[in-house]
Amino acid sequence: MADDDDFLPGDGPSSGISVTLAAGTLRAIRERVGKRGVSAYLERAAQRQIERDNLDELIADFDKVHGLADPAAVAAKRARLTGGADGAGAAA
Repeated sequence: MADDDDFLPGDGPSSGISVTLAAGTLRAIRERVGKRGVSAYLERAAQRQIERDNLDELIADFDKVHGLADPAAVAAKRARLTGGADGAGAAA
């Protein structure tokens, strides 16, 4: 693939690469999607990771400008979203 191609994650032609995974990770993927679904599964996983990385960068930039969020306010909003009294046990 040429270096000047400007594709967003998930766009553009497919390109083969070699990937090394731990045996247990590969087995778990194959159990979920079968042998023929591994590439599509890894593509979706990579896209989700890129989205998370981009979100982490946005949050870091926001925090630099506005300061860190108040933990009590975050806990209160988490409780509203999850229906919990204090948000305990809610995923971060």
